Amino acid sequence: MNTPTPSRIQIRRPGSAPGPDRRRLLVLGGIWLLSVVLAVLLGRLMGGPGGDVGRQLDAAEARAETLQKQVVELQQRQATLQASDRISRAANTEVQASLGEREEEIAGLRADVAFYERLVGATSQRKGLNTHSIEFSPEAAGTWQYAVVLTQNLNRGAISQGQMRFTVEGVKGGKLTSVSWDELHQRTKVPGQEYSFRYFQQLTGSVMLPKDFTPQRVRVTLGSGAGGTTQVFDWKQAGAPVAATANEGE
Repeated sequence: MNTPTPSRIQIRRPGSAPGPDRRRLLVLGGIWLLSVVLAVLLGRLMGGPGGDVGRQLDAAEARAETLQKQVVELQQRQATLQASDRISRAANTEVQASLGEREEEIAGLRADVAFYERLVGATSQRKGLNTHSIEFSPEAAGTWQYAVVLTQNLNRGAISQGQMRFTVEGVKGGKLTSVSWDELHQRTKVPGQEYSFRYFQQLTGSVMLPKDFTPQRVRVTLGSGAGGTTQVFDWKQAGAPVAATANEGE
């Protein structure tokens, strides 16, 4: 006996609850509607505010690159200015040193002018070749530096030429001793120091005094033979600073 096939047609009365298929369709429809809403919102987000953020990001990156370039330029400029400042400081130091040297030169020239005015002035005494002064000052090496000023104002325009030598007289070992020009230079046959001037000249050099020697006088000789002149200076006077010394060549 065949079993009758159940009928798939359902008869629902008005007001009764929907079946399972109906609920499934409602759920699916809700999911689809939600996905559509999400898609619309996502599209607005990407197309509207999201696009503005992207453009702002690009603008910020461009601005950052510009600022970075400016920073590099400023760093290079700062390095250039620092180098220029160092050069300016060095140049200023050189200028200051040069000014100091020029001021010393000017002071020396003024002293020379004053000395010259006293030498050739209307009231000055006329003298021939003459040792005006001699000065000694100790040096670090144990030697003595000397400065001899020679003058002449008798023959104006004439050139005085020759050699200068001096000896130092004093006491050593309780005895009077004279230290010659050769002994002062610790050599033999030392030529005199050449001079050649019209009105005045300063001669300088260094000599060595013997150990345990006490100097008392300095004997300066100019020229040689019968035409030479000799003058004697007390060592204390010789060692005292000369107020105005000068140097003039021909």
